[in-house]
Amino acid sequence: MSSPDPAESTPSTTGDVLVLVGPMGAGKTSVGRRVAKALGLRFVDTDKVIAAAHGAIPEIFATHGEAQFRAWEAEAVAEAVTRGGVVSLGGGAVVTPATRDLLRTVPVAHLTVSTEAVAARIADTTRPLLAGDDPVAEWSRIADARRGWYDEVADETFDTSRTPMQRVAEQVVNWMRGRE
Repeated sequence: MSSPDPAESTPSTTGDVLVLVGPMGAGKTSVGRRVAKALGLRFVDTDKVIAAAHGAIPEIFATHGEAQFRAWEAEAVAEAVTRGGVVSLGGGAVVTPATRDLLRTVPVAHLTVSTEAVAARIADTTRPLLAGDDPVAEWSRIADARRGWYDEVADETFDTSRTPMQRVAEQVVNWMRGRE
């Protein structure tokens, strides 16, 4: 999968792209699908794009390592943003500086979730970064480490902790329509 340089990846208008960022389990895919449907845009989950091209994400981490995964992820993000639509990023996409630079050029919604609410969402996880005895503690450590990057690229923040995903999607749609 090849993509243009992120600096050349900016869509022609910001009305045809929305990127969702946030920690693992925040609901980016669930909200993103609903937002895309409501706005009549395509939906892309970059983790699914990477898995389709390179295999299951846990296997990528085990075989190729996180650095290779992040390189493929940056390519997938640049391509998805260039094509437009509602784009759901993996929780760690913001660790890559080129991805953060690209995200500053498009509308970005940051989905947050409390530790208490995410515990049930990640209980049966196959996420390689949460492997170990205490996935919730590891999630919390990772989310805390990335919080500044999410805030850096986000134009608006929506909490998914206690709000149904459909309602969060409606909030995101209203925010996007208010930007036009």
